[in-house]
Amino acid sequence: MFCKNCGQQLDDNAVVCPHCGCPTDNFNKQKKQAVSAEDAPSTGFAVLCFFFPVVGLILYLVWHDTMPLRAKSCGKGALIGVIVEVAAALLVTILSFIGCGIAACSTSVLL
Repeated sequence: MFCKNCGQQLDDNAVVCPHCGCPTDNFNKQKKQAVSAEDAPSTGFAVLCFFFPVVGLILYLVWHDTMPLRAKSCGKGALIGVIVEVAAALLVTILSFIGCGIAACSTSVLL
């Protein structure tokens, strides 16, 4: 195998070139193998993180290097949870203003 950066001949198992320090194709293979075998997207964690977005953020930050697929599902659940909570809060606020406006109009007509 030859280095793509400097062209020097390398050992077939080399992860980086000893001459220039450039990573080889084995570097990417080794990095992919370092990901945990237990890593898989988890619907359970996504649902948990939907209802408790802070937990999702914490789990994402803890797992993003060791279990990226599970971390991604936690991050998605937390993000969707925050969006739904904000939308629900806006909807309740708008409906309460409309409700108060209608109630104020109906009481002024009765007076």
